[in-house]
Amino acid sequence: MGLAEDLLRLSHERDDVAGLVQGHFAIGRTLTFIGRFGPARSHLEKSLSLHNEIGRPAITRGVGTIQMGVQMYGLQMYSAIVLACLGYPDQALSNSAASAVEARGLADPISLATSMAMRSRLFSLVGDDMALGEQADQLVSLTIEQGFRQWHAQGTIYRGWVQARNGDVAEGMTLLRSGLIAFRASGTQAWLPHFLALCASACDLAGEAEDGLSLLDEAMQIVDRTGERWLEAELYRLKGQLLLRQGHTNTAEELYRKALRIAQEQEAKLRELRAAVSLARLRRDQGRRAEARDLLAPVYGWFTEGFDRPDLKEAKALLDELT
Repeated sequence: MGLAEDLLRLSHERDDVAGLVQGHFAIGRTLTFIGRFGPARSHLEKSLSLHNEIGRPAITRGVGTIQMGVQMYGLQMYSAIVLACLGYPDQALSNSAASAVEARGLADPISLATSMAMRSRLFSLVGDDMALGEQADQLVSLTIEQGFRQWHAQGTIYRGWVQARNGDVAEGMTLLRSGLIAFRASGTQAWLPHFLALCASACDLAGEAEDGLSLLDEAMQIVDRTGERWLEAELYRLKGQLLLRQGHTNTAEELYRKALRIAQEQEAKLRELRAAVSLARLRRDQGRRAEARDLLAPVYGWFTEGFDRPDLKEAKALLDELT
């Protein structure tokens, strides 16, 4: 973060607009990873605004066409991830579509693979399994052709997640585990908690709670070590869900509450909704229906878009049942 702030300060002093574009992007990207989504959005939108204001021809004289193309689709994709976490899934998908067009226009396999991996990440966040399956298939095909092992591992993980979600749990778990092994072998740490969470969720579907809990503990250790907290609330919610399967009701409720608190601190409305649904469902099962409704209603009522997305449809169905 310090280097990005220095870049931004120096760019201001020198009236270097290209530097400002990159400085705001660097800060926004870092803030995304550490789970400060509101400030991240501000920096990413400022970077996009400056980029659009001066236009690519003016920028590329200093830094090169491909680099600024990467800058543009990267900006759009990180902005999409942030918007999804903040509770604007429709706007996120719109930004993602623009990012895909930008990446394809570069005719650069690395840019295309990066864009596909980021879009897959977004589709998994908003629960669009059909789009995720299609994007993961394209990512795997491209990475086999180009020999991109790390991105191939990501595509394999997403393929496995979709298969597990669609009922082929055994084959899905096989793909998830092989993809996770390959991703670890690449030495990459960024996004690893996300992939561990997908594998843990699939373990839940497979009835393998202990394996799932082990994966989540590893993810939480990475979060503590690296500060990559953008998915932290979901990790606690998933851990609560797995422990609830084992009958640890009180511990599960504590973890749901912690997930809810973290999501609120991060302004992560989509994660807050998931945590609220899990906690409301638990309270319903305990006969505390009024408490469940009073918890979930204001969180659901905050949303202004994305009502055809799985998370909001699930929340609405639960609210209807509680009313």
